[in-house]
Amino acid sequence: MKVQSAILGEIEVNESELLIFENGLPGFENEKKFILQAVEGNEVFQVLQSTEAKEVGFVTANPYLFTKDYNFELDEATVDMLQIESVEDVIVVAIVTVKKPFQTSTINLKAPVVINTKNRKAKQCILEKSDYPIRHSIESKINGQEG
Repeated sequence: MKVQSAILGEIEVNESELLIFENGLPGFENEKKFILQAVEGNEVFQVLQSTEAKEVGFVTANPYLFTKDYNFELDEATVDMLQIESVEDVIVVAIVTVKKPFQTSTINLKAPVVINTKNRKAKQCILEKSDYPIRHSIESKINGQEG
């Protein structure tokens, strides 16, 4: 299937790659189907793109690349909703707020996107009981340092 993206242009994706957000994303509750597309030539960033609204796309990255000791526990309702059976079936990405210049961009560690790779169900989880920032600098990683 073809997906239009304001960030990546037109891309061809396999329907088996679809991610289903049962409740959408905060602020985009009507957007339920997304793809996570690698950015060509870049191992750090991906684009989480709605398959139905070309203007709804987010740059994402693996939050573990930007901060040491990043960890959190999912509540039982989220585990049930995503039907998570094993931690090995889960990947986590976080949304990047892209700024100019790029090294001033930030990553949202407070609201990671959790994806069950087995059934392709996903949810953006707001970590209420954590001190992780909404705007964590990505500059140290871009400059080759640990976060």
